[in-house]
Amino acid sequence: MIKVLFFGDIVGKIGRRALVNVLPGLRREVGADCVIVNAENIAHGNGITTSTFAELRAAQVDAVTLGDHAFDREEAKTLLSLEAARLLRPANYPPTLPGVGAQLVRVGTKQLLVINLLGRVFMKMAYDCPFRTFDALWERYRKETLAGVIVDFHAEATSEKQAFAWHVDGRASAVLGTHTHVPTADARILPGGTGLVCDVGMVGARDSVIGVIPQGSLQAFLQQTPARLDPVEDGPCIVNAVLLTLDNGRLQAIQRLDREVLA
Repeated sequence: MIKVLFFGDIVGKIGRRALVNVLPGLRREVGADCVIVNAENIAHGNGITTSTFAELRAAQVDAVTLGDHAFDREEAKTLLSLEAARLLRPANYPPTLPGVGAQLVRVGTKQLLVINLLGRVFMKMAYDCPFRTFDALWERYRKETLAGVIVDFHAEATSEKQAFAWHVDGRASAVLGTHTHVPTADARILPGGTGLVCDVGMVGARDSVIGVIPQGSLQAFLQQTPARLDPVEDGPCIVNAVLLTLDNGRLQAIQRLDREVLA
């Protein structure tokens, strides 16, 4: 039996501080064997950098997933090439881009397959089909002895996330939605044994609009013009996570872990 602790999108410096503060104690409290985080907003709200990735590794994060901001920073291309064992970008990006979208992560003597995918509904780019991308990855890895298959499905629409979970029910151990930064209260196990939560949430400022300073967001909505969307960097911080309990590849439980800390 293994326990996997997954954190929603880490937003900016406040999110990094909160994760570093919370992770050691929470890991001990729940007995987590593996920690996965989504870090596509970790570098001042957009993308990932070498230094911010190093902070996650120092905090003993086992695997890092990304999303539609994966390539916002030029250095991400080099980072994805060098750190493919721990850092994933969505598998349905063009195959010519650096990095990988699926990786075997060792947990003790066992192997956990982590997959990162992008949804397409309401997203800016026309990514490859995540449903068929998963099918291809499943055929590639299904003969491996796996302790579980965890999918970070980075998408906007809850309908697409639910449909995807039904598509992979019985194959993936869990489909964990990211991207919206707003946690959903729908954590459950589907009939075939796949766990689902439409959005894990975020590790970011409580007094914000999905992690960013409200004034910038208000300008964009009220004036319908581009605005700077800088993350809030101090004050109370929301920490949204999900704990998965797996036994011989089958999900036994999925539990929300939601905290508020001063970072």
